Amino acid sequence: MEQVVVQQIINWLALGAITALLAIGFSLLFGVLNVIHFSHGDVALTAPFIAMGVLIAMPAAGFGAAVLAAIVLVGLLGVVLDWVAIRRFRAAPPMMALVATVALGIVLRELIRLLFPDGSNPHPFPRLFEGTAMTLAGAPVSWLVAAMIGCSVLMMVALTVVLYATPLGMRIRAVSQDLEMARLAGIDPNRVFQATFFIASATGAVGGMFYASYVGLMRFDMGIIAGLLGFSAAVIGGLGNMAGAIIGSLVLAGLETLAQAILPDGAAYRLVVAFSLVLVVLVFRPAGLLGRVSVAKV
Repeated sequence: MEQVVVQQIINWLALGAITALLAIGFSLLFGVLNVIHFSHGDVALTAPFIAMGVLIAMPAAGFGAAVLAAIVLVGLLGVVLDWVAIRRFRAAPPMMALVATVALGIVLRELIRLLFPDGSNPHPFPRLFEGTAMTLAGAPVSWLVAAMIGCSVLMMVALTVVLYATPLGMRIRAVSQDLEMARLAGIDPNRVFQATFFIASATGAVGGMFYASYVGLMRFDMGIIAGLLGFSAAVIGGLGNMAGAIIGSLVLAGLETLAQAILPDGAAYRLVVAFSLVLVVLVFRPAGLLGRVSVAKV
């Protein structure tokens, strides 16, 4: 019994780590740009395809170098998407930006399907780390899961340091709080937006890489569910709140894990349970667990 409980806790932390890396990007982009970037999941899940594409084009580079190159390239992809499309809707009604980012996601998925060899079919994706790192109460902890949890914690700490202890973080927080005052203080909002998109997209790429490695395959449409889970976790925690994104990810992952553990055929119902929680939170706590309700006076 103890082994089963420990194994479920390991599964919970692994799933929560992946979800948090995606949810942080949603919260960061919403907090700075006040835009829900609905194609963020699709951007993140291009990382495995880019890594395999780099490996096919340059086999001598090795898998590790291909993964690092993919993370950087996805960060740059986020900057390009902002420059090409998203920045055009910063002053537009929120619905226009929402529709535009949904369309961007469809474009990315279709490009992968059409341009990647045999892109309509699932492809195996290698494990980033092999072997068993340790055993807890008889439950094995693979190096992949250990790396997922450890890397997620380190990235969250690094992002916190960047946001609260560096000049870039100061500028990001200034723009997120008051764009006009930041501009008057000599801060270039466009540079801040570019940096934010790079950080959010590269962080999401790490999550996308772990996600593909954890399930052992990559599909052109994987970004849909991954993105919805990341966005849902950010909503549960409170959009725009980094700590809320982490807490929301752990809550969502915990509920998914619990559903799989106790319900008959729970794996088939895990998304039903997860998104039911989102509905409950939106009904009773629209701003999220750590979000603040904003009041607009007219």
